[in-house]
Amino acid sequence: MSYPAPAPTRLDLSQLGEPVYLGSVQHLYAVPDHPSYIVCETTPAGSVFDVGSIFSIAGNDLNRAIFRHAMYSRLTQPATWMRVQAALEKADSLGVTWRDQLMDGPLQNMLESGAHTHHVGMLDGETGEVVTQGMPTTPSCYNIVRRFPVMKPPQRNVMGNFVFDYAQFHQSDTYVVPLEYIVRFGVTSGSSVLRKYEGLSEKERRAFEQELGLTGPMQAWQMLDRPIYDLTSKYEPEDRAVSKQEALLMSGLSTQHFTDTIKMALLGAWAVRDLLDEIGLQLWDLKWEFAVDREALLFVDTIDADSFRATSTVPVDGRNLIIHYNKQAMRDYYRLVCADWYAGINAAKAEAQKTGTAFKQVLKEGQATGLYPATPEVDTNFLDLQSRKTALIKAHVLGEKDAAAIRAGLQETGLAEAEFYREHGLLEDLLKLNGM
Repeated sequence: MSYPAPAPTRLDLSQLGEPVYLGSVQHLYAVPDHPSYIVCETTPAGSVFDVGSIFSIAGNDLNRAIFRHAMYSRLTQPATWMRVQAALEKADSLGVTWRDQLMDGPLQNMLESGAHTHHVGMLDGETGEVVTQGMPTTPSCYNIVRRFPVMKPPQRNVMGNFVFDYAQFHQSDTYVVPLEYIVRFGVTSGSSVLRKYEGLSEKERRAFEQELGLTGPMQAWQMLDRPIYDLTSKYEPEDRAVSKQEALLMSGLSTQHFTDTIKMALLGAWAVRDLLDEIGLQLWDLKWEFAVDREALLFVDTIDADSFRATSTVPVDGRNLIIHYNKQAMRDYYRLVCADWYAGINAAKAEAQKTGTAFKQVLKEGQATGLYPATPEVDTNFLDLQSRKTALIKAHVLGEKDAAAIRAGLQETGLAEAEFYREHGLLEDLLKLNGM
């Protein structure tokens, strides 16, 4: 692995200037006099349905930034991977052959020296000190990471058909791999992989089950004997699912390195699962990204409640209601409370696909003419419930309360969310979506 110039040990936030990138959930800043690094500011804004930033949850920026720093710090510690190894050895459902394959390679290295990541540390909000292990005295929304080249594949015209050209990834040795790795411990009702599966013929379903490594038919709220993974494009105009064969060719990696990234994604998912298990949250899926630096592979991008799906259950009217602790709660809110707007979003997406026009442009123009409903304001009581959820998870990673107290708080918040829907006459609709 190549080593850039040393990272800064202190930064004056007032000297960062304007962001070099404005994202829907984070802003990126160049670091003065340190071109090999970048500062990531987590924002309170939330984005669902590819619309962009349309809601804000109080405290969500700091809570997510703290989780990111804490989780990346854990990834660098051999003790984390010892816990993962112990969990794998106890998981009889994995099958001996599959488990042995997963435990061979990256895990052995991480047991000795931890994982490589792009994460450097969190900035103290008062002093600007870059804290690499443990939490700053004054945690902030700013994390600093190592900067890696991001290359976007150009689109080429091949006899009237358009394809994306990934040749540059095969000619470089340091870059962000142009894939998202989605690891699934189970299948939820809102999972994209389930929607795809339900639209297939019986023959196609059998082939898809084999592709994902399933041992039987896929169904909602099904925990799997062993996790599955799927891959999507990252730097095309719209993310799309790709086969393992296409992903290998897109990645620019050797077969061995590509295999190692898959193992790292699965192992990293277990590390997050271990942290959430302590407070009674069940991890269903999450996504990872990786960078390659010559022979080294690194975990990159963010990891927080926006990038994983975790749930708990609460008893409601004789049934178990699944409560979400990520953006799925907001997706369900818009789908149920703002049904007309949600229908307009789907209509705009269908129109964009038919005409080849960018979805956001179709939506904006349609809203301006009254064709599609305007983006609604979210009920402040519902936003407060989401704020309480992320605050409790933050309290766990900071060790502010014991795990039992956090679990109790999460249950209380889940019951309050059920009551919110009851008051709006939508509890039965929510149970249809997320009931067990």
